[in-house]
Amino acid sequence: MLDKIREIICRFVDIAPEDITPETNIRRDLGLNSLELINLAVEIEEEFDVEIPDREAMDLETVADAMRIIEEYQD
Repeated sequence: MLDKIREIICRFVDIAPEDITPETNIRRDLGLNSLELINLAVEIEEEFDVEIPDREAMDLETVADAMRIIEEYQD
């Protein structure tokens, strides 16, 4: 799961995938703004076949949060 999330994040920022850890802060460390965060959530939804409520997508702070939400909303 982490590798897929890294791949998705790398579509938005110029960073080496191995530099992305579960503790990576999506806004502070990667510099994603609100629109990019929503687009990231959409990409995650498509990749993992989940539907993440917009409110929860906006509350994502770390890569670990994204992993937790994916696990929570997968069928």
